[in-house]
Amino acid sequence: MAEIEVFVEINASVDKVWEIVSDLDNEPKFWKGTKEVKNISKNGNVVKREIVIAFRDQKCIQEIKLLPKEKIEIVFTKGIIDGNKIISILTKDNKTILKVNWNIKLSGIMSMFTSIIKNHIENGTIQSLDKIKEEAESK
Repeated sequence: MAEIEVFVEINASVDKVWEIVSDLDNEPKFWKGTKEVKNISKNGNVVKREIVIAFRDQKCIQEIKLLPKEKIEIVFTKGIIDGNKIISILTKDNKTILKVNWNIKLSGIMSMFTSIIKNHIENGTIQSLDKIKEEAESK
């Protein structure tokens, strides 16, 4: 499993940061690894969707649980990625901390390449958080 933890301090309110990260349809704007999203179903704060990731245009199914202004729990349930991504919003010294934890591996025969893609995902996550920070601080 690849375990990744990345965070950024944002000079914006939790509300502004939550508004950006909880807009699931807008994810490709901030996460370059996500090319397309298609919602399949929504039941309360749980969304099931299909995404197309940049890695070989692979489709993945995700189940997402939104815990307002606290965290987003994303579980990969089908596709080339197994595991989860958790996006958390914390506060410290009047700043908002946006933290992302990945615990994933590539599925099937591709699992041997998990360590190779770890750095790619970590760098992509840093870029994504920087984009979210820029958006939140400009509002």
